[in-house]
Amino acid sequence: MSETGPLSSPRPLFGLFSSLRVGALGLAVTSCLVNVLALTGSFFMLQVYDRVIPSRSLPTLVGLIVIVVALFAFQWLLDLTRSLLLGQIGRAVDERFSGRAFLSVALSASRKPAHGDGLQTIRDVDTVRGFLSGPGPGALFDLPWMPFYLALCFLFHHWIGVTAAAGAMILTGLALLAEVKSRQPTRETVAILAERMAFAETARRNSETVVAMGFAAALSTRWAGVNRRHLDSHLRTATVVNSLSTLSRSARMLLQPGVLAVGAILVIRQEATGGIMIASSILVSRALAPIELAIAHWRGFAAARQAWSRLDREVRLSDERPRVALPAPRQSLLVENLHLGAPGSKMPIIRGMSFEVKAGEAVGIIGPSASGKSSLARGLVGLWSAFGGDIRLDGASLSQWTPAALGRHIGYLPQEVSLFEGTIADNIARFDPQTSSELVIAAARAAGVYDMIVGFSDGFDTLIGAQATALSAGQRQRIGLARALYGDPFLVVLDEPNSNLDVQGELALAQAIESVRSRQGVVLIIAHRPSALSVVDKVLVLEDGRAKAFGPKGDVLKTGPKPVAATGSFVRLLRAGEGTSP
Repeated sequence: MSETGPLSSPRPLFGLFSSLRVGALGLAVTSCLVNVLALTGSFFMLQVYDRVIPSRSLPTLVGLIVIVVALFAFQWLLDLTRSLLLGQIGRAVDERFSGRAFLSVALSASRKPAHGDGLQTIRDVDTVRGFLSGPGPGALFDLPWMPFYLALCFLFHHWIGVTAAAGAMILTGLALLAEVKSRQPTRETVAILAERMAFAETARRNSETVVAMGFAAALSTRWAGVNRRHLDSHLRTATVVNSLSTLSRSARMLLQPGVLAVGAILVIRQEATGGIMIASSILVSRALAPIELAIAHWRGFAAARQAWSRLDREVRLSDERPRVALPAPRQSLLVENLHLGAPGSKMPIIRGMSFEVKAGEAVGIIGPSASGKSSLARGLVGLWSAFGGDIRLDGASLSQWTPAALGRHIGYLPQEVSLFEGTIADNIARFDPQTSSELVIAAARAAGVYDMIVGFSDGFDTLIGAQATALSAGQRQRIGLARALYGDPFLVVLDEPNSNLDVQGELALAQAIESVRSRQGVVLIIAHRPSALSVVDKVLVLEDGRAKAFGPKGDVLKTGPKPVAATGSFVRLLRAGEGTSP
C-alpha cells in the first residue's frame, strides 16, 4: 500500500503540458488555415488588376467578390476558433497548476522565505493563463509562416523577395532586441510588484494598530516610495517594449511603400504587372505582421516565460515520490542530536538537542526569551527541516511521511492563532471534506470549548472571517486548541496555549492535556505562565538553543541545580505556583 498525498506522483511541468497536445495540434491546424486564407486579399488585388480591369468584366468582379466574402467569413470563423482554443488552453493550464500553486503557498512555512507577500506562485499561474488566453500566442503560431509568405514574394519577383527578406531581417532583429532588453526590467518589475503588494497586505492586516496609534500618514509616505519604485520599473519596461514596438510598426509601414516602389520600377521596366505590384505590397505587410504583433506583446510573453520558469522550479521542488503508508505512531517521540534553524538560514537556533518522550507523557518546555522554544516547536511538527540529527515518531523520521499524512498525527497550536474564512466547524475539522459531526464535537469537547460554541446563535455553523474579528483572542485560541485536538493526533505541541485564556479557559486547557495523556498521546507545552505546566510530568529547560535540563518536573525544579540558573526568575515563579490548580 502506498500513500501519495496531495503532492505525490507528479509529472514535470512540461510533461503535464504535453497532455494538452491535442489543443496545440488544433491551434497549429487552425493557424495553418488562417494563414493560407490570409492570402485572399493579395490574390484578390492581383486578379482585379490583372484580370478584371483589362477585361472590364463585371461578372468576373462580382464572382471574385462573392468568393472573397466567403473566404473572409471562413477566416473570421477560424480566428474565433483559435482564440477560443487559446482560452481553453489557458484555463486548462490554470486548472492543472492552480491547486499546486496554492499548496506551494500553504506549505511556504517550511521553505526559504520568499520575497514579497508569498503569493507569487499564484500570480505566475494567472500570468501564464492570461498570456495564453490573449492574442500573443496567435502571433507566435503565425511566425513560422513568414518564410512561406517570403517565398511567394520571391515567386512574384526576386527583387520583391529581397526587399521583403530585408524587412523581415530588420523586424527579427528588433524582436531579438526586445527579448534582450526586456528580460531584466521585467524581472525587476515582478519583484517590486510583489514587495508593493506585501506592504499593502501588511497595512490591511494591521489596520487597527495603524488607526489606533495614528501612523497612517507615515505609512502612506512609505507606500509612496515603494509605489514610486514600482512605477519607475514598470515605466522602464514599458519604454523598452513600446519603443521597439513603435519602431517595428514604423519599419513595417515604411516597408510597404518600399515594396510598392520596387514593384513600380519593375512595372515600368515591364518585369511585373500592376497586380503583382499591389498584391506583393499587401503580401509583405501580412508576412511581417506577426513579428510586429509579437514585439507589441513581448512584455506579456517575457512575463509569461519567467512565470513559467518559476512554476517549473516550484513543481520540481514540490515533487513527492509515492511513499509507504506508515502505521499511526503510538509509542514515542525521539529527538536525536537535533540541529535546527529557519528555512534558508545557515545559522542553527537549536544545537545538539536530544530527549525522548514516551506515550502518555506531557513535557513542559521553559526558558528565557530567544532560547529557541518556538523554533523547537516548529521543528517538532515538521515545519522546519533539521540541519542535522533527527526527529522520530516511533523510530521513523518525520521525512518518511508526506505533509498530509504527517498532519493527521500532529496537533499544533502556534502562538498566534489564525482562523480561516468559513464556519467554526470547518476550522476545527481542518476543512476535511470527509469529516463528521461526531469528530468535530469530540474535538470541541476535548478542548473544553463545546459549551462556548453552542452558546453562539449559529453554534458550530457560525461564520467567521479570515481575521476572525468577531471572536476574542481567547475564543480564537480555544477554537485553535480544538483544531489541534481534532482526530486525536498522537503528538500535540502547544506554544503558549494559555496566553489569552481566563481561569475557565486555563482549566479547560489542563483537562485537554490530561485527555491527551489518558489516550496515550504525547503533549509538549511551551509556556511562560506556570499554570499551563501544572499537569506536566517532565520539564525541558532551554538556554541559547541547548537543553540545559530535562527530566521529571520535581527533579528539574529543585533548588540549586546549575542548569536551571539561567531561568531563575521563571523557575521560582513556577515553584511558587506548583501544586496550585490553574
